[in-house]
Amino acid sequence: MKKAVLIVTLFAAVAGMAFAQAGRAGGNTGLGIIFGEPTGVSFKYWTGRTMAIDAAAAWSFADGSSFQFHMDLLFHSFDVFRVERGQMALYYGFGGRIKTKDVNGDFVMSFRLPLGISYEIERSPIEVFVEIAPMLNLVPSTQAALGGGIGFRYFF
Repeated sequence: MKKAVLIVTLFAAVAGMAFAQAGRAGGNTGLGIIFGEPTGVSFKYWTGRTMAIDAAAAWSFADGSSFQFHMDLLFHSFDVFRVERGQMALYYGFGGRIKTKDVNGDFVMSFRLPLGISYEIERSPIEVFVEIAPMLNLVPSTQAALGGGIGFRYFF
């Protein structure tokens, strides 16, 4: 329980810093929901035209109900897909995950390689996305894992 409180506090601190920066930058901070593995609150902050930081504070239901936090650095390519309205990007990146427990009750730390597609709706602050995230669990033991989901974010 203490680990979950610490993770939520860290997530809130990162989100707070990004919201403070977004007030100056305008429209770079998104908050929404991700559904899948995991399911929870999704956050994205654009650091430039093609680079962003995303994170989620969510629950993993694949192994019961465990809390997890992940954060990734994402790179976007807007040249892959041609759409008549809005913008669609292929994105990829790397990051990490902390999970409070797995099936065995172990604390888990993982390296993530997210790959996804995002669509920014024309003249709207809404982005929808779908992603898959192969992972390599590093603690308590080395093994492969897979996450992913669909979601949306509203940008401020």
